[in-house]
Amino acid sequence: MWYGVFLWALVSSLFFHIPAGLLALFTLRRHRYGRFMPVSIFLMSLIGPLAAGTLTSAAIAGVYRAAGKKMIPFEALTWGVGQTFCVVMISFLRILATL
Repeated sequence: MWYGVFLWALVSSLFFHIPAGLLALFTLRRHRYGRFMPVSIFLMSLIGPLAAGTLTSAAIAGVYRAAGKKMIPFEALTWGVGQTFCVVMISFLRILATL
């Protein structure tokens, strides 16, 4: 059960981070240090779901198991994409708070 949520969180994270990394790569390709920023963006698209996504997916699956419910694939999709959406929104809000 947790694996389905985890996979959707990983896929949706890649879906958001790959275009952002490509945009950073094309806009910062001539910058002296900025050309290395896409590497960190691509790494965060994998490290975030592997670290935090695994734990939150296991917690969601634990709640479902404790409640005795079965998780249909659409619920796994909703939870996985929801995790990524929360991470993306928190990232944007944190950047705006520093301006």
